Amino acid sequence: MKIGRSTAATDTGRRRMRNEDAYVFEPPLFAIADGMGGARAGEVAAGIAAAALKDGRSSVSDEDSLEAVIDEANRRVWQRSMSDPGTSGMGTTVTVAFVDAANERVVFGQVGDSRAYRLRGDTLEQVTTDHSLVAELVRTGVLTPEEAERHPQRSAITRAVGTESAIDADVFSVPAELGDVYLLCSDGLTDMLGADEIAAAILEADRDPVVAADALVAGANARGGEDNITVVLFELVEGEAEPETETETDGETQSDAEVAPDAQPAATTTVAASDDDVSTHGAGPGGRLAAIALLVILLAVAVLVLYWSVKR
Repeated sequence: MKIGRSTAATDTGRRRMRNEDAYVFEPPLFAIADGMGGARAGEVAAGIAAAALKDGRSSVSDEDSLEAVIDEANRRVWQRSMSDPGTSGMGTTVTVAFVDAANERVVFGQVGDSRAYRLRGDTLEQVTTDHSLVAELVRTGVLTPEEAERHPQRSAITRAVGTESAIDADVFSVPAELGDVYLLCSDGLTDMLGADEIAAAILEADRDPVVAADALVAGANARGGEDNITVVLFELVEGEAEPETETETDGETQSDAEVAPDAQPAATTTVAASDDDVSTHGAGPGGRLAAIALLVILLAVAVLVLYWSVKR
């Protein structure tokens, strides 16, 4: 068993001015981080956590080592928030998948409400458990899943990396089978598309991660793109595990361990390489549209003010 086709894509969405998501694309380790905090703090938190996960990639081999890397990510974000008043209170979700091909399993780490899904055959299953207020209310029977989707506090999370000095991450493994397709995603996708729609997009893409990633981001934006949208997809195929695989995008071949900023059709970008050099994702297509709309509104107001002042 080995990793087959794989890809990652991130987009600002239609409403946000900045992208506070980050991802790690370092096969056999993949991760999503969705930052939170005022100003640029969320972007900083996600970038720091992603950098820690990327730095620890070579040390991950099982549940204990993955948990240790998540603990290190928490330590780095927490220390930065304590030393920098501008980032006080920042945090981030983290969803990590490590493919242990030799033992035919995938090891997951989870903090927050980003998600991991597995498509096996035609059935999509959520692998991770959300650490959110509404998820707790659903588990206790206070809300139905349908009510949770419309709840005004659906974005409130109960665990985050970096908000406390120690973190309790869910770390576990699931058996893997040939043909499985795994999806890691931020809530910018799942708030816009239901599980059935996500499954349909992957199946309609003939299970091709690159085509599916493009379709998922486009679908979330078509529904309104209320938040940043980030997806990471990979498939498991027959064969011996290799140090690195390659993925083809728009006729160009990129190493999975280092995806160029413009390599994917859905505004992809690489994560930060270190704590002190956190790369930003920029405004992205959605953010640029929002900025243009705001500029048009300001110009219209200015014209009206000028018009009325002349009439007077």
